[in-house]
Amino acid sequence: MIMNKENQAILQKFDFEVPPVGVKFLTKPPNMVERLDENMAFCEMLKRAQGGKAFFADIKNHTCEAGLYVLGQADAPEPFISGEFGAGLQIYQEPRSASRLYLHLPKIGRGVVHHVAFSPLDKLPFEPDLLILLAETSQTEILLRAMSYRTGQIWVSKYTPAIGCAWIYIYPYLSGELNYTITGLGHGMKRRELFPEGRQIISIPFDLLPSILQTLQEMPWVLPAYKPDGMEFVGRLLDKLGTS
Repeated sequence: MIMNKENQAILQKFDFEVPPVGVKFLTKPPNMVERLDENMAFCEMLKRAQGGKAFFADIKNHTCEAGLYVLGQADAPEPFISGEFGAGLQIYQEPRSASRLYLHLPKIGRGVVHHVAFSPLDKLPFEPDLLILLAETSQTEILLRAMSYRTGQIWVSKYTPAIGCAWIYIYPYLSGELNYTITGLGHGMKRRELFPEGRQIISIPFDLLPSILQTLQEMPWVLPAYKPDGMEFVGRLLDKLGTS
């Protein structure tokens, strides 16, 4: 299991304000967690799991059409697709702008996912498809550096003004790419006041998770140049390389 005690311990070292949450997309209802006992938006389910509850949700648990749409469980109502709703909310200037949102959104195909399981890290009973973290900037810097430490991969954030759940859940799952966003930007989550502003939500897909967890055990978390004698360290390095 990738989320063994050693890997859970390396994540606990961050001392996150709320626990990381594992998410799994399923065709059949799981037997390792109970069904969610109330109805809410897809983005609210992350908040619920951060509060310590493990559960799964099905189509009847969703109160927001956006979540069902990106999960491939329902078509979006015509006023959404046409852009009338987005323009009416004043997120976009007019329907022609708002309708473009649906050209960009990642979306799971119909019939692929019928249930989504959530669990905080300390209760995780399954191998997650995504690990989602709510982090402060100093923590995010370490996590992103762990992604690029071996590979040199660039840091990319993809997001839209509305239907942010698509970029937190669906994009990393389908693409295999880590994605992150800043809390307070997306319309639905901001309107619901789900998370403190200025944090980062980081979604790590199962493809990258083993490498990132391994790298976190090997790389320096605080770079020498960030320490009190950082400038002296940089100077010594330049001298050693003969460039000063």
